[in-house]
Amino acid sequence: MKLCDRCHLRPAFVYQPHTKMALCRKCFIEDVTERVKAEVRRWNMIEPGDVILLALSGGKDGYTLLDVMSRIYRPDKLIGLNIVEGIRGYNKEEDAKHLVSTAKQLGVDVIVTSVKDYAGLSIDEMASLAKERRTRISVCTYCGISRRRIMNAYARELGANKLATAHNLDDEAQTAVINLARGDLDSLLRQHPLGELVRDRRLVRRIKPLRKVYESETATFAYLRGYHLQETECPYIYEQPTLRAKIRRALYSLESERPGSLLALMELLDELLEPLAKSRRPFTGLSSCARCGEPVPPGRTLCKLCELLDGLGVKEPKYATLRVPGRLNVRPWSV
Repeated sequence: MKLCDRCHLRPAFVYQPHTKMALCRKCFIEDVTERVKAEVRRWNMIEPGDVILLALSGGKDGYTLLDVMSRIYRPDKLIGLNIVEGIRGYNKEEDAKHLVSTAKQLGVDVIVTSVKDYAGLSIDEMASLAKERRTRISVCTYCGISRRRIMNAYARELGANKLATAHNLDDEAQTAVINLARGDLDSLLRQHPLGELVRDRRLVRRIKPLRKVYESETATFAYLRGYHLQETECPYIYEQPTLRAKIRRALYSLESERPGSLLALMELLDELLEPLAKSRRPFTGLSSCARCGEPVPPGRTLCKLCELLDGLGVKEPKYATLRVPGRLNVRPWSV
């Protein structure tokens, strides 16, 4: 029986292709935790006294984020947020209950809300209207923009000054290649931990503690910790093949042939972009959406979410009535 390459005491259980090391369960958990902690320290993602909202989906990445953050930071300064998209067969109340119960054991309260509670329409309902009106806009666009808006709104309402998302290394590498393919330097800089391109009191700063952890590692981490994962895939993911899907396949092929390639790519980009990210001053002249009051670039009348819903015939989205603070349902969810 092969022993762990790190402690040389316990049986090896996990093989890490990018390090060529075989680790036992305990050392693997510690390795992921230490790497996240090092990335957080390297870029000063967390400062003493920060209140951090954790975006928790109920999947492997979210549980890993919850677990590791409760290890490296004060649980009483963490708040979880779970957003139910409203996709038939995908969102289950049972999964939310497991998430809330697990977080409570780690000392973290979780708020459960939904896209419909915030916008007045579920993602299924948006998808149905988009199909009727032939908008040619992917369901993922409606979902992603809605989720980002809700996360920021709750973070702001709760007084959190950081918003932590569970994007893993695979996510970040795919986004980086998409931005490179499009020649989009601003979006590349926005990915960098120091890349604050826009500053506005209405926008809560985002951090990505898992950005150097492989997706396969978050899956293994969650499995070893025995978490109840949301296993059903979103039914919309295969409806409109995207550039991301194509790049994902290419990067996985490269990583299979040359383990560590994704990590090397992100490390190189971090190094190359750091001087520019540090020197660039954030833009502070955002305007306000005429419909909901959220920040928009100068010259635009509507924010992206209002614009998308307007295209579906929704002129008065529910969140437009939430411009007065205190109207969001921010109570922790009861199991």
